[in-house]
Amino acid sequence: LADEINRTPPKTQAALLEVMEERTISMAGQTRQLPPLFTVLATQNPIEYEGTYPLPEAQVDRFMVKLLIDYPSEADDMIILDHYNHSRDLHREVMERLEPVASPEEVLEARRAVQQVTASEDILRYIQAIVRLTRQHSQVQLGASPRGAIHLLLLSKAAAAMEGRNFVTPDDVKAMAPAVLRHRLILTAEAQVAARTADQVLESVLGQVEVPR
Repeated sequence: LADEINRTPPKTQAALLEVMEERTISMAGQTRQLPPLFTVLATQNPIEYEGTYPLPEAQVDRFMVKLLIDYPSEADDMIILDHYNHSRDLHREVMERLEPVASPEEVLEARRAVQQVTASEDILRYIQAIVRLTRQHSQVQLGASPRGAIHLLLLSKAAAAMEGRNFVTPDDVKAMAPAVLRHRLILTAEAQVAARTADQVLESVLGQVEVPR
């Protein structure tokens, strides 16, 4: 877990992200292979800029998805306050109740199941068209990379598997596109001044690409 990764100096960021790409780590002259379940989760605060080191585009591109966490709902706010109102050490109580939801073997089995999901040529062309249009959109300075297209395909397969299907549908691709592509787009200065977001641009892109039947 790389907490507040944008507060990490560039040399440390580069070392971590190199490990993500090569899946090996070198220490004391020895190179070790990372376990198959090695995964990096990173957080950053989008509001704070002082004392931060934004990740370069090539490094951001190595993350498969970017999830946005909004404020809790009104009901969740009350649940949080109620818990703290009746607990002396909520953090400890929560940690004591944590239980694994899957074993490493089960995660590897799930990955193998996703690998069995197929995508037709129409789906591949649909993904290609979406990614290529992000590069041509008038409000995008830098569009999604080939790695973005690969990640969109892989996550669409995972979405299909979670729905109990062994094939990808256009709806899988559309549902996964924002999470996979939002952090890969750099908007033009004009779009930023107009307060446009990557998600809004992606909505425009998805609306322009013909959906395969």
